[in-house]
Amino acid sequence: MHIRVMEQYKTNTQEETATLEDMGCRLVVHNDDVHTFDYVIKALVDICRHTVEQAEQCTILIHCKGKCVVKSGSYETLLPMHTGLLDKQLTSEIIKG
Repeated sequence: MHIRVMEQYKTNTQEETATLEDMGCRLVVHNDDVHTFDYVIKALVDICRHTVEQAEQCTILIHCKGKCVVKSGSYETLLPMHTGLLDKQLTSEIIKG
């Protein structure tokens, strides 16, 4: 019985470690001189599922700082959002680690 518990603990720990490593990505949006605040806010709401307040705050940071991490998660989760932002002609990147 003790061996089975240890094996399950090892498996669960390995799965948790893999999940934490996968969550180590960030989606960053960069500032440009083309798109309006409203355009970026709508894109963040539609594509990244931000609330309007989150999208407004991120948009202000993008404007003032030049870029902002708009989402964190696994690469697989962020990739469709990254693609969606690129489709809207917004400059974004996924950073690992």
